[in-house]
Amino acid sequence: MRIFEQLESQVRSYVRHFPTVFSSAKWSKLYDEQGKEYIDFFAGAGTLNYGHNNPAVNEALIEYIKNDGILHGLDKATTAKKKFLEKLSHTILQPRHLDYKVQFCGPTGTNAVETALKIVRMVKGRSNVISFTNGFHGLTMGSMAITGNAFYRDEAFINRANVTFMPYDGYFGDGTDTALYLRKFLEDSSSGVDLPAAVILETVQAEGGVNVASMQWLKAIEQVCRDFDVLLIVDDIQVGNGRTGTFFSFEESGVNPDIVILSKSIGGGLPLALVLMKPELDQWRPGEHTGTFRGNNLAFVASTELLSYWDNNDFSDAILYRERILKEELERIVDTYDHLGVKMRGRGLIYGLQFPQQGFSGAVTAEAFERGLVIERAGAKNDVIKFLPPLVIEEELLRKGVEIIGDSIEACLEKKEDMMKGAFFNVG
Repeated sequence: MRIFEQLESQVRSYVRHFPTVFSSAKWSKLYDEQGKEYIDFFAGAGTLNYGHNNPAVNEALIEYIKNDGILHGLDKATTAKKKFLEKLSHTILQPRHLDYKVQFCGPTGTNAVETALKIVRMVKGRSNVISFTNGFHGLTMGSMAITGNAFYRDEAFINRANVTFMPYDGYFGDGTDTALYLRKFLEDSSSGVDLPAAVILETVQAEGGVNVASMQWLKAIEQVCRDFDVLLIVDDIQVGNGRTGTFFSFEESGVNPDIVILSKSIGGGLPLALVLMKPELDQWRPGEHTGTFRGNNLAFVASTELLSYWDNNDFSDAILYRERILKEELERIVDTYDHLGVKMRGRGLIYGLQFPQQGFSGAVTAEAFERGLVIERAGAKNDVIKFLPPLVIEEELLRKGVEIIGDSIEACLEKKEDMMKGAFFNVG
């Protein structure tokens, strides 16, 4: 690990949590240079929904490169882009009766968020945007301004104007209807909250601690937007692409967003980001919003293959089947360690276990890594263990991974007890 410590910036993060050099990966497993095997419950922070080195993707990429396919094309028309757009339309948009124009921006999620913010402000002629507590939308200046976590915002010298934060569903923990709360602020011309161009939300706040919005709340927020002529943006970067069981995370609620933001798994592990917008919002002048890497032809090839998972309902059914397994196994942990006050929440194949004891979740994930499981934390206090396995994970590995978490909790409790005993005897 010496070369990384010598040359790589201090900003590096995940390598500190997973201190080994990974050399290969397949489906839901990672392998390091010493040959040690790890179950992946991280999936590239939601980028690898379809697994590592999915054979369909690898074969398609190899064939495309062998045939000298276009690698870089700016926004020129290419065969890879044409096939991707056709597949996206026929397999995803048309069956869901969604009428969206597709904009290719810079290839990361934060680029797509910046694009969405720019277009809604331009179309509506308003500067304010409503975001929500604990939301995470990226770390460039505009997207950071609508991100709630103080760790990323402190002393970043971002423009804190033109963004208003409102409480997310369940934020107060007392049954307060925060959609009604938002409506009250917009109704009152003296509330100090300017009429926004848009409301942006995640249906499940992944980085925010796996906070799950109810279907009723999502519908209520959409109605507020319609009543006040405000655009609704759904950030589906991490919890889209099937993470909640349907391709889009908002499908079950029945809401119809004006803009949907996709990245991470839409590129099949390769950089790609999309802004899907209702046609009347597509008011750009040619070249008004550009980027050297807007549209990644290799990612188009990968994504076209992976969208075939959605040709019928089999994949969605399989995700929901795995969810039942994950939920049942986590419920056993919650019951076993009820005295710890652990809380569970989630949808589809994103779940969280929240431990109120400071530092305990970090100790558990570190212990789990030593036992061969890659898993991360989330939440403002990093107190939520976030379960984010590939959607294609085998049932046996899914159960084994949760078992490792259970064993790691027990091991951490034993270590804590031993430390307390040692302190007692030292004092004695």
